[in-house]
Amino acid sequence: MKILKIQALRGPNIWSVQRKKLIQMRLDLEDMEEKPTNKIPGFRERIEKLLPTLYEHRCSEGVPGGFFSRIDRGTWMGHVIEHIALEIQTLAGMETGFGRTRETKTPGTYNVVFSYTEENVGLFAAESAVRIAEALIEGIEYDLEADIQKMREIRERDRLGPSTGSIVEEAVARDIPWIRLGTNSLVQLGYGVNQMRFQATITCKTSNIAVDIACNKEETKRMLDMNSVPVPKGSICVDEEDLKECLDKIGFPVVIKPLDGNHGKGASINVKTWEDAVSGLEFAKKYSRRVIVEKYITGFDFRVLVIDNKLVAAAKRVPAHVVGNGADSIQTLIDETNKDPRRGYGHENVLTEISVDRDTEDLLEKLGYTLETVPKNGEIVYLKSTANLSTGGTSVDVTDMMHPENIFLAERISRIIGLDVCGIDIMAENLTQPLKENGGCILEVNAAPGFRMHLAPSEGLPRNVAAPVIDMLYPPGKPSRIPIIAVTGTNGKTTTTRLLAHIVKNNGFRVGFTTSDGIYVQNHMMEKGDTTGPLSAEYILKDPTVEFAVLETARGGILRSGLGFSRCDIGIVTNIQEDHLGLSDIHTLDDLARVKSTVVKSVKKDGWAILNAEDEHCMNIAKELQCNIAYFAMDEEHPTVKRLCKEGKIVAVYENGFITVKRGEWKIRVERATHVPLTLGGKAKFMIANALAATLAAYLYGFKTDDISLSLQTFIPSVAQTPGRMNIFEFKRFKVLVDFAHNPAGYLGVEDYLQSVDATKKIGIIAGVGDRRDEDIKECGKIAGRMFDHIIIRQEKHLRGRTEEEIINLILDGISEAGKTVTHEIITKETDAIKHAINSAEEGTYITALSDVVTNAIEIVQEYLDKENEEGSL
Repeated sequence: MKILKIQALRGPNIWSVQRKKLIQMRLDLEDMEEKPTNKIPGFRERIEKLLPTLYEHRCSEGVPGGFFSRIDRGTWMGHVIEHIALEIQTLAGMETGFGRTRETKTPGTYNVVFSYTEENVGLFAAESAVRIAEALIEGIEYDLEADIQKMREIRERDRLGPSTGSIVEEAVARDIPWIRLGTNSLVQLGYGVNQMRFQATITCKTSNIAVDIACNKEETKRMLDMNSVPVPKGSICVDEEDLKECLDKIGFPVVIKPLDGNHGKGASINVKTWEDAVSGLEFAKKYSRRVIVEKYITGFDFRVLVIDNKLVAAAKRVPAHVVGNGADSIQTLIDETNKDPRRGYGHENVLTEISVDRDTEDLLEKLGYTLETVPKNGEIVYLKSTANLSTGGTSVDVTDMMHPENIFLAERISRIIGLDVCGIDIMAENLTQPLKENGGCILEVNAAPGFRMHLAPSEGLPRNVAAPVIDMLYPPGKPSRIPIIAVTGTNGKTTTTRLLAHIVKNNGFRVGFTTSDGIYVQNHMMEKGDTTGPLSAEYILKDPTVEFAVLETARGGILRSGLGFSRCDIGIVTNIQEDHLGLSDIHTLDDLARVKSTVVKSVKKDGWAILNAEDEHCMNIAKELQCNIAYFAMDEEHPTVKRLCKEGKIVAVYENGFITVKRGEWKIRVERATHVPLTLGGKAKFMIANALAATLAAYLYGFKTDDISLSLQTFIPSVAQTPGRMNIFEFKRFKVLVDFAHNPAGYLGVEDYLQSVDATKKIGIIAGVGDRRDEDIKECGKIAGRMFDHIIIRQEKHLRGRTEEEIINLILDGISEAGKTVTHEIITKETDAIKHAINSAEEGTYITALSDVVTNAIEIVQEYLDKENEEGSL
């Protein structure tokens, strides 16, 4: 078997709009295509022995053991690999369940699709599943545990931490979108101007000064002391001389910890001798040049969490420990403790496995113990000097036991330091009494406190401490999303997108939009190139200035990684025409419609899908949608249009020269087409269709018809506004049209327009694109033969696997089928072809350059026009 390609789908996709995180692996079964599972001796026994938990996979049988039944009857290896990939992720602590395996048009080649929780784990699982299947086929032993451990390690490396993850989960539960910014814990909630950011538990509302204070333990202690908050006595040391001076003042026992430390690193507690104090000083200095030495306060370690100046949780933290039974060694007790199903690798479970490190060895040494020591029955042996969960500690929720005075104190501390998310470490016998009565002290105040101990305490009530963070960032009434209009289809996407962006901008929004020529914010080009994929969409949604997004969405990005947004308010499909067929398993118009439908299937339930009523494939898409649907059409008398109007649907039509919106039999005339510059005086019919789609979207969003009309009148087709879309350059003796038409439907649109153009001679500059079907290239040649008197064929770009000669011959075959006499010449280089056409143009000639690289063509033509204008002004 051979893996041909593996890709991660991150947004709504052709397999599922709801399940956004999928791995798609293109797999060639090679000779295994002839060997279903029932023809491989012993396969069932081997897979059941290696992965017995696959029994829970119901498969199409719908009952436990269903998958094994399929193996017994005979199923293909792609299907087996799908289930293995899902199961090994589950075994590694990442439960997933969605999968699909479908044969492509290439016999023996399958798309194996399965869900993932962590992308890199999913990619690893795809390759691992193939290796496992191959080992099972051959009857070779396979180290499954090594792969599962590797997946755990990848997950721990890549995943959001438990605190960050809990906030994201709460946001998702409230339908707030999120984007991970980079590979660390920096996360954006919401889109555009409504975004909020946080990292771990530091939010964009967190005061930088407050964080600096909290990170400076000396300053924190001083400020708390000044405000009558109980803190332990102590001072800062940098050497043994300072240490001795401090110990002379406060006496033993003490706690020694780095001034700039966190998570308990470098700390030594209950230090009772000078030798241990010196050792603790050196240990702490590994993490910070300055070290804090303070009186050791007896009692229990408590963490109190205050969010937005309100107490939300309190936990008693117990360091990692074992309890002796009089029979087993400390090492054996550790091993037994780690077998607790609540404990796991890293942050995968409620508790973390206990590991033995220097801190453990030092604590045991102080007791005169080793790992082989057998503690007495009931004896508690502490293995860590701090109670952090990440080192194996446990937590007990005590929120409801806190005395009101301690609650008041904690909330006051959060205001003194100035933290919106504040973790307060308290040492006291209990929190049921005021600290001033039981002698408790505030040890530290933490910025970015961990949430894990509160989210899943080992004892007591779990607290959803992420909820108040979201309440603070998004109080009631504050939106998290911005309006999104997504535009797809074969032809007209870019023009419709640009016209919509113009309408939106004129209605007072700061608009961001993506097109096949660049990313724009308020008409400022931010990035140049074909930017119609998910990364470009995400670029706009991450921009903190954007209030409204209009996103051209091409099929390439959908197939490559899904949509770049979770859902949209309005989705438009301009048309489904033959283009790029035969690529990426898209062989028919039905296949293409399935890809394009992803956009309108992602429309929110109360949003609108806008479809071309004259396109049968668009009408087929309508049957699958769960949202509101509106339509547009050039022909008011089209049978489908008449039926839709009779049903009371909303349809934008071109009637009596007007761009009109119909609600049933009611008509709202928005603007006369001849008054819309984009339509070139009403002659460019396909531009009228684009205007209909954009007008309908604007109307459905809620813009006033007067404002839409004004925008239609002020959208001037030009190189700046619509590069490569019917750009006309008027020379003194002739005209040049540059257009992006590159498929038969685009050529037909240009042909329709040229029929209304008077010219002494019509010259066309055309090219073929190598990744299109023979019939598509020939059809373009045939249409060109009909609409031009002379054709210049150029072909230096986009050969894509074909030879230049092969493409030119297909074009010539098409021209010969045009049914009229057409002269032609071949000038391979586009720049030379355009220059030749301009230099040889006669009075009244109309040159049309149908270019797939419009920037080059426009620059050449503009250069000639500027030269003519300069000479005329001399």
